[in-house]
Amino acid sequence: MPYFKTKDGCSIFYETQGFESSKPVVAFLNGTLQNTVYWKPYSLAFKDRFRVLMYDARAQGKSDLGEGKLSLEGHAEDFSELLKHLRVEKAHLIGLSHGANVALAYADHSPECIDQLVLCSVGARQTCRARLILQSWLKVLKSSDLETLTWVSLPVAFGENFLKQQQRILDPIVKAIVKRNKKQALIAHLEAISSYPPLSQIGQNVHRPVLVLSGSDDLLVAESDARELAMVCGGRHNHLTGIGHSIPAEAPEVFTKTVLQFLERA
Repeated sequence: MPYFKTKDGCSIFYETQGFESSKPVVAFLNGTLQNTVYWKPYSLAFKDRFRVLMYDARAQGKSDLGEGKLSLEGHAEDFSELLKHLRVEKAHLIGLSHGANVALAYADHSPECIDQLVLCSVGARQTCRARLILQSWLKVLKSSDLETLTWVSLPVAFGENFLKQQQRILDPIVKAIVKRNKKQALIAHLEAISSYPPLSQIGQNVHRPVLVLSGSDDLLVAESDARELAMVCGGRHNHLTGIGHSIPAEAPEVFTKTVLQFLERA
């Protein structure tokens, strides 16, 4: 399986599709509790027009936690090293939640290496409710286990419509999420998020085409904050009705069509 080592010796897992071609590169960046498996359906939809890169950020999926304290700047540096390792000079970035934070931080870190940005389920700032939810997840995880945390997170991670439609397979979903996470790595990940700077601060330095996607049933991101982030970045904002925090999983056809149209139009 493909790994590369960062300057400080942390092993980062990644997957590619179509890298033997000269097509533009699109990179997918994971949300919390996710790994590259989450993006497989979308990588298939994009591979005819792009070279596709998926990776697990430090402390996610098959990647190591590493020795140092996690930070948004550190994730951006890891991603920068990965692109250099793969000899990718420029890429379109599609990030969900935590991955959108990393994508925007990388755009600030290396603006010359960015084509377009798609930022899903993030806003200009973290709401009080979002901070409390993340703090509660951390407390649950420290006092219990990954399975308990995953069940607690489901009503936040997904909207009402998705939960209704997928009632019969929620147990397998939980088992899959538990399997791809490690307790100590996730604790470090959640602790680090509390110290991330607001995206409004980072976004004002980004001068690339940006699309911000938000869902009406998202308990973590307010529509007004998503719209403000798009304005700060000089980009567009699409608000999706009846969709929660996990936009790609809840509305795969809408997500794919909207993102492809944005990338091609830009």
